[in-house]
Amino acid sequence: MASGFFALLDDIAVLMDDVVVMSKLATKKTAGILGDDLAVNAEKASGFVSSREIPVLWAITKGSFYNKLIILPLAFLLSYYLPTLVTIILVLGALYLAFEAAEKIYEYFVPHKQETIASDEADLAPETIVEMEKAKIKSAIVTDFILSVEIVIIALGSVMGKPITTQIIVVSFIAILATVGVYGIVAAIVRMDDLGLVLVSKKNATSKWLGNLLIRALPLIIKGLAFVGTIALVMVAGGIFVHEIEQIHHLVAGLPSLVGEVLAGLVGGVIAFIVVKLVALIWRKVTAK
Repeated sequence: MASGFFALLDDIAVLMDDVVVMSKLATKKTAGILGDDLAVNAEKASGFVSSREIPVLWAITKGSFYNKLIILPLAFLLSYYLPTLVTIILVLGALYLAFEAAEKIYEYFVPHKQETIASDEADLAPETIVEMEKAKIKSAIVTDFILSVEIVIIALGSVMGKPITTQIIVVSFIAILATVGVYGIVAAIVRMDDLGLVLVSKKNATSKWLGNLLIRALPLIIKGLAFVGTIALVMVAGGIFVHEIEQIHHLVAGLPSLVGEVLAGLVGGVIAFIVVKLVALIWRKVTAK
């Protein structure tokens, strides 16, 4: 009886050791998406009235948890019954990531006119502001759903072949980390300007300097996150292409690993971007007739 108990403890210890190792690997592979998730959500959560930033962010965070509750069971069922489909979804997700990166690069070099809101929120009725806020929250939750699918599938791809118990623990950990970690950092970022205003109001010269620094740094941080997120998208997508598509792996075999992954991500992104734009152009012409 005692030997059985200690054998059980030994099995648990082996499982947890495997979970820790695989969690580190999955975190490394999803780091790029987490960076993009952080950049996107920091942008989505900004622009609200100061008193509404945290409530809005909390609403988006709850939506993110609901997204994970939908995505995780479906991902585990696919992993158990149709593991090949997970690889296909992983490659399709990489194509989407590469396209998203190529689109961001294109928009950087070929700026497009952005829509402007004619009326100031201060001139709108409270009911209208509430509706606008709900629309922004809904948009942020939809975006989070897409990014969450990418995070879960990439994390799942890193533990394919492992026991289903290990897969569930590791991927669930990454999913929770993605929500708590990302939105916790976003909350700190969007409140930077408020902390800066508090410091500026102090009489101390150092406080004023630090406050002004925080206020000026906020938009730069958001832009910097977007830049880092774009690079991360290229690297993550390229890494998936290289490791999951044998032909691409052979093509870049002679290059350093990082260079090969970046090159694969860029080429894949350019091809995906051109295809999507051509399809969109043809569709517009067909529907215009």
